[in-house]
Amino acid sequence: QVQLVESGGGSVQAGGSLRLSCAASVSGSFFKVNFMGWYRQLPGTQREFVARSTSSGVTNYADSVKGRFTISRDNAENTVNLEIRSLSPEDTAVYYCNANVWTPSTGSVTYWGQGTQVTVSS
Repeated sequence: QVQLVESGGGSVQAGGSLRLSCAASVSGSFFKVNFMGWYRQLPGTQREFVARSTSSGVTNYADSVKGRFTISRDNAENTVNLEIRSLSPEDTAVYYCNANVWTPSTGSVTYWGQGTQVTVSS
């Protein structure tokens, strides 16, 4: 019923930039995508919050990424992007997209993408 399709991950040199994208594909015509955001899981750690954007455009960032990461939202396309600047090896992680989707039958449910690997080399 709801699928999150991610793209943009890969390997990059330190100091470079990446743009991650995630599209929420929802079956049916009557639904609302509430927040969309990004988490990441660094090696040996649990998943942590990165950034979030509400349907009204309010954004929040984790302190660790503030200033380098930019989240953007396209409500018309139900997509969310994460632009990462000045990448460092410490940013190496699996990045997960998530989205909260409301439908009359399910209410609000949070979905997760399958994750995309970002690897930053020195």
